[in-house]
Amino acid sequence: MPSRRTFLHRVAHGTVAAGTGLLAFTDDSLAHLEAASRSVAGRPASEVAADETYWREIQQAFTLDRTLVNLNNGGCCPSPRVVHEAFKRYLDISNQAPVYHMWQVLEPNIETVRRRLAADFGCDPEEMAITRNASEALQIAQLGIDLKAGDEVVTTNQDYPRMLDTWEQRVRRDGIVLKKVSIPTPAADMAELVRPIEAAITPRTKVLHFCHVVNLTGQIMPVRELTRLARARGIRTIVDGAHAFQHFPFSVRDFDCDYYGCSLHKWTLAPIGTGFLYVRRELIPSLWPLTPASASLEGNIRKFEEIGTHPAANHNAIAEALAFQHGIGLERKAARLRYLRDRWARRLQGRPRVRLHTNLAPEHSCGLATVGIEGIDPGALASHLWATYRMIVTPIKHAEFEGIRITPNVYTTLEEIDTFAEAMEEVLRKGVS
Repeated sequence: MPSRRTFLHRVAHGTVAAGTGLLAFTDDSLAHLEAASRSVAGRPASEVAADETYWREIQQAFTLDRTLVNLNNGGCCPSPRVVHEAFKRYLDISNQAPVYHMWQVLEPNIETVRRRLAADFGCDPEEMAITRNASEALQIAQLGIDLKAGDEVVTTNQDYPRMLDTWEQRVRRDGIVLKKVSIPTPAADMAELVRPIEAAITPRTKVLHFCHVVNLTGQIMPVRELTRLARARGIRTIVDGAHAFQHFPFSVRDFDCDYYGCSLHKWTLAPIGTGFLYVRRELIPSLWPLTPASASLEGNIRKFEEIGTHPAANHNAIAEALAFQHGIGLERKAARLRYLRDRWARRLQGRPRVRLHTNLAPEHSCGLATVGIEGIDPGALASHLWATYRMIVTPIKHAEFEGIRITPNVYTTLEEIDTFAEAMEEVLRKGVS
C-alpha cells in the first residue's frame, strides 16, 4: 500500500483515479500538441506559420468564448486547457488542508518551476525570483536600489505607466531626477532608439530603465546596445520584459542587464498572477526586497518572494505552460505571430488615413502592433469594434501618437484576423457609429 507521501505525490501529478474523491487530471492536450508538432518537424518555421491544419490543433487546446474576437492578448492571455486544469487541480489539493497540502506538498515544487524558467530565460536558477507580475518584479528593482537626492534615472516616455509612477514617487520621496526621453515612433533603425537615450545620460545617471518590447507599439528595443552602453558608464540597467519572454526567441545571456522583470500571464500563457524577476547574482545582496525579509536571506534570490501567505497553484502551473510552449517551439510561435500580424497590417498599410505605428521588420517587432486612423479617436474606434463585432482591442493615447493596439495569439484564427481587417476597411469607408 502506498505511503501518504507517495499518495500525495501522485495526486499532485494527476495520477490518482477520480474515485479517490480528488480531482483526476486526464487532459491530453499535450499529447495532441506533441503529435501535431511531430507532423511538422523539420519544416521551416516560416512555412509552418501558414499551415492552418497545424494551428487548428493548437487552437483546440484552449477553452475560449468564440463569440468574442480577443485581440488584446497583450493585457493577459487565456491559458491552454492543460494549464488551467493544472491550476484548478492544485487549488483543489491545497483546499483540503492548506497548511499541509499547500505549504508542505505543493510549495516546495516552486524550485522545479524556478529551474525550468531559468533554463528557458538563460540564467542561473539562483538569479530568478518568482513574482506575481512584471510590475511587482520591476518595483522590487526600482524601489530596492539605493539612490540619493540628485541621482538621475533615464527612461522613456513610452515606458509602462505604473513603472513611471513608481519612479515619480521616488522623485517626490527621495529627490531623485527622472528623465523621460522621447523615442521615434515608428523607428526606422535601432540607432534612432539609442541616440536620444545616450544623449540624456550624464555623470549623475545611476539607472537606465527601458522596455524590451514597448507595450504601446510593439517596438523591440536594442537591449544589448543599451545595456552595454550603460555598463561602460557604471550605470545599472532595469529591463521591462513584460511583453518579451516567450513572445520570440532570446536569452538573457545575449544581454548584459542587471535586472529584468516579466509577466508570465501574457505570452507564456501561465495563470494570471505569475511573473519573475531576474537579478544579476552579485547584485542580490545590495537590492532591498519590496517586502522585508530576514537578514539571513540577504544574498538569497528567495528574499524577493517573502510576500506572506499566497497560493502555490499559480506558480506551480507555470510548469505546464512551459511544457505547452516547448511543444510548439518558440521559433514556430514567433513566426505564426508575425504571420497573423502581417496578414492584417500589410492589408491596411499604405491606405489613406491609416497610420501604422509599428515597424514590421522582424528585428523591430513580433506579434504586437498599433494602428490608427486619422480623424477617428482610438477610444471611439475601440468602442465601435466592440459594439459592432464584439471585438476586443486596446485604445492607445500617447502625447505623440494614437491608435489601437492589436495583439493576437496562437489560438487566434485567420477568420478573426480577416474580420478585423474588414472592420477597419469599413470604418475607413463609413466612419464609426
